[in-house]
Amino acid sequence: MQNLSLAVHFFLQLALILLFCRAVGAVAARFGQPQVVAEMIAGVLLGPSLFGLLFPATQAALFPWDPTQTQRDTQSYLFPASQLGLALYMYVVGLEFRIDVIRKHLRSSIAVSAAGMLAPFVLGAALAWVFFHYTELFPKRTTLLEAMLFLGASMCVTAFPMLARIIQFKKLNGTPMGTVAIGAGALDDATAWCLLAVVLASFDRNWSLALRNIGGGALYVCVALLLVRPLLLRLQKHLTQDGSLTDAGLSIGLALMSLGAWVTDSLGLHAVFGAFVMGAAIPRGVLSRDLIERIQPLAVGLLLPLFFTYSGLNTKIGLLNTPFLWLMCGAVLLAAVLGKGVACWLAARATGIPNREAMGIGVLMNARGLMELIIINVGLQRGIISEGLFAVLVIMAVFTTLMASPLFELLLGGREKNA
Repeated sequence: MQNLSLAVHFFLQLALILLFCRAVGAVAARFGQPQVVAEMIAGVLLGPSLFGLLFPATQAALFPWDPTQTQRDTQSYLFPASQLGLALYMYVVGLEFRIDVIRKHLRSSIAVSAAGMLAPFVLGAALAWVFFHYTELFPKRTTLLEAMLFLGASMCVTAFPMLARIIQFKKLNGTPMGTVAIGAGALDDATAWCLLAVVLASFDRNWSLALRNIGGGALYVCVALLLVRPLLLRLQKHLTQDGSLTDAGLSIGLALMSLGAWVTDSLGLHAVFGAFVMGAAIPRGVLSRDLIERIQPLAVGLLLPLFFTYSGLNTKIGLLNTPFLWLMCGAVLLAAVLGKGVACWLAARATGIPNREAMGIGVLMNARGLMELIIINVGLQRGIISEGLFAVLVIMAVFTTLMASPLFELLLGGREKNA
C-alpha cells in the first residue's frame, strides 16, 4: 500500500474519510448533532488518538506522515485539498451573511462580542501563564507574551460557520437571538484574527507584518464591498440567463473566491477570511442563491471532511499522559465555558434581551468548532504551540461544540421559533 502512487493513495483516503464521516454522522444524528460536528469527531478518531493507537501499522500505511517534511506524504496533498474545502465553505457562509439583519441589533451584538472576547481572553492568558511556567505545552521558542496572546485569542474564537448553520437549522434567522449571535460571532472572529496576526508578527520578530496584516485586511474588505460589489451589480445581467446563473457566472464566482483567499493568505491572514468577505460582497439575489446551490454540496459533502481529518492527524491525545495535564485540559474547558458562554449571557441580559434568549445566545457563542481548529492548526504549523497543547485545544473545541445543540434544546426546548 505504501508503494501506491500519491494520486491513487489520495483517492483511497478520500473514500475512507467520506464513508467514515457519514458513519459517525449517522450515530451523531441520533443525539441531535449536525454532520459537521460528527466530522470533527471522525477526524480525531482517524488520527493517532484512536485508529493509530489500535492499528498503528494500518493507520501509518493509510495516512503516511513525515514530521520532517523531507518527503511527500499525506500532508503534501491532503493539506491543500482541505484548505480548498475550507475556503469554499467559508465562501458559502459569506454568501449567506446578512449585514442588513445585523444592523437591527448592532448594540447588543457589540456588547455580547466585547464580553465574549474580554472574559475568555483574560482567562486564556492566565492559563497560558501557568502553562508557560509549569508545563512544556509551549515550545521554548515561544515567549510568555506570545503564549498569553495566542491562548487568549484561541479561547475568544466562536464557531462562526457552525453558528450560522445552527441558526439556520433552528429557524432563528431574523430573530433577536439569531441576529445578535451572528453579529457577535462575526466581530469576535475578526478580532481573534487580528490578535493572531499580532502573535505571528511577534513570533517572526517583525511588527510591521502585523500592521500589514491588519491594514491590508481592512483595505481588502473596503475593496470587496465598495468596488467589487458595485461592479458585480452592474454585471449581474451578463452573468445570469433566464433567472439562473450561467456557467460563466459560476466560473467568475469561483475565481473571485480564489482571488480573495489568495490576497488574504498573501497578507499573512488565513485564506478563509478572504473567501468569507468575498462571499459577503456578492450581491444578494440570483448570483448568491445559485452560487450557494452549486458550491455547497461539493464543499460540504466532499472537501470539508478533509480538513477535519487533517486536523485529526495532528491530534495526539495520548500526549496528555499525566493527571496534571488532564487537569490542565479540564481547566481550559472550564475557562472556555465560563469565559464565553456565561459572559455572553450576562452581556445580552445587560442590553435588555430577555433571559431565555440571552441564555440561547450564550450557548451558541460558546461553540468553538471549525474556527478554533483553523487557529490552532496555524499555531501548530508555525511552532507556537506543542502537539500536547494542540490536543488540549482540540478536545476543548470538540466538547464546546458538542455541548451547543443539546444544551440549547435543554434550556430553550422547542420554543426557539417564537424567539
